[in-house]
Amino acid sequence: MKKFFQNNIWKNLMLFVFVMLFTACTKKEALTTAAFKTNSGWGYTITYKEKILIKQTIIPVISDNKSFETEKDALKVADFVKQKLKQNLSPTVTKNDLILLKIKF
Repeated sequence: MKKFFQNNIWKNLMLFVFVMLFTACTKKEALTTAAFKTNSGWGYTITYKEKILIKQTIIPVISDNKSFETEKDALKVADFVKQKLKQNLSPTVTKNDLILLKIKF
């Protein structure tokens, strides 16, 4: 009977250590993206540690003041800009980038 409890304690301790190691290794994403509804479509924000870095209400680079048609389009561009920021690149978007991302403008 005593050996049974010792084995369970050992297993529980190992499980606890494994869970603690796993949670310590998971890294919370510092840069996050989110889409939001505008009067004429969709926009996006990019935040760093809960502070807004970029709030884009219109499609960048085009001459019209148009919002993104869909939430999916806004998030595609937001994720593209986020990746550029992660690589320490300028967060600018070109017309060619919009074409490659298949954004309607």
